Amino acid sequence: MKRKNIYILFAMMVALFVTMGTASAQINYMEQVAIENQTVLKEGAITTVSLDFILNDLELDKNDLLIITPVIVSTGNEVVLEPVAVKGKLRNKVLERPFEWKGKTRLEMPESNQLVRENGTAQSLRYATSLPFAEWQRDARLILRGEVIGCADCSEAQPDKLLSQKILPDRFIPTYRVSYIVPEAEPVKQRSETYSAHLNYRVGRHDLLPDFQNNAAELAKVGNIIRELKGDPDLTITNFTISGYASPEGNYQKNMQLSQRRAESFARYMEKEYGYSREQFKVQWFGEDWNGLRKAVEASNLANKDAIVNIIDKVSDHDARDARLIALDNRKTYNELLNDFYPPLRRNDYEVSFVSRPFNVDEAKVVIKTRPKLLSLNEMFLVAQTYEPASKEFKEVFDIAARLYPNEPIAILNSAAADIEGGNNQAAIDRLGRIENDPRAWNNLGVAYARMNELTKAKDYFAKAAARGDEDAKHNLEQLEKAMED
Repeated sequence: MKRKNIYILFAMMVALFVTMGTASAQINYMEQVAIENQTVLKEGAITTVSLDFILNDLELDKNDLLIITPVIVSTGNEVVLEPVAVKGKLRNKVLERPFEWKGKTRLEMPESNQLVRENGTAQSLRYATSLPFAEWQRDARLILRGEVIGCADCSEAQPDKLLSQKILPDRFIPTYRVSYIVPEAEPVKQRSETYSAHLNYRVGRHDLLPDFQNNAAELAKVGNIIRELKGDPDLTITNFTISGYASPEGNYQKNMQLSQRRAESFARYMEKEYGYSREQFKVQWFGEDWNGLRKAVEASNLANKDAIVNIIDKVSDHDARDARLIALDNRKTYNELLNDFYPPLRRNDYEVSFVSRPFNVDEAKVVIKTRPKLLSLNEMFLVAQTYEPASKEFKEVFDIAARLYPNEPIAILNSAAADIEGGNNQAAIDRLGRIENDPRAWNNLGVAYARMNELTKAKDYFAKAAARGDEDAKHNLEQLEKAMED
């Protein structure tokens, strides 16, 4: 009977102990824990988490052990960080006992992450840890998971505590400034057009006979061109340059004289026919047009064109060249050259120089589609400003400028800037390669390389331009360095 009463008393004590443990475990200690000075930073390849656990309001049962574990979690990813332990006074003494028992709780975290709670006092615990950065962390949350271990070493989870819905900012997206240069206004827009007149002369003569062979038709073409230019209200003809050429047959010196006299004869015709003064004409002559012959032969289907080109390139004496061509295949090739290739070489080229009037923006928007050569770079630039950057029309304006002014650095730089804004970074680099030593090109080269993810090259160009005072490059260098740090 006595033994039976002892069993009953033991059972009651166990039940009471379990009930007390359960009651304490049901307390939501996590609500009593405050967090201050929370910081999550990405520094290179490392993410650092730091915060202060404020325990002033925590009333922890002396038998309880509260384990708080920070966790970084996002969809499909989770990293459990090093936990902290807040120990009740009695629980701390139990944990300090040197002997072992089955199920004994072991605290693996460092001493700095452990604290014995003195209820009713102000206590805090500084927490800091780090982990390798991964891109998914930018969309991750930071939560605290709580676990209470009671006096029987049994544990019960506490509700999670959300600290941050998003621990890191989105990836830094740099905003690069593309440089444009406003071209200077052109006070006098001097322009020119070059035409050819294939006039026929009697053998060995230089007199221009309007009714000889096809001269009437050629001179009619000349007349149409001159009248059109003279009647154009947008320009004023200022002068002419007449150039004379001869075909290679015959004596070189005589052909040189012939090209001179025929050019002078054509200049006199133009002067008399259209009422210009002699001072408005510059006459020059070049004799036998071997360059023109070479180009025509290269573009032909002649069976032995390589042999012809070789003679032109290797034989320096002009009369000897002609003789070698005659001897090439017993005059067969030479006769073909004489009949089909030589006549177009006998010509007068004439360059008409004129001044174009200034255009306002509305006029220039029309002219750039029909006669863009009449516009200055400044007028084209002002037209471009009426369109949205990166638009088709915007880029077309700068492409036209680069085509008409192929050797003008400002045209190259601005057309490359339009390429960059249109996403054609390699095209911009190719263009700017022609003026790579021009400091004005360095910022845009940097932008193009940065957008192609060649960051080292981009940084070098930005740094060089910034050192010369380029404000766009200074801004871009700062943006690039932030992006590289991120």
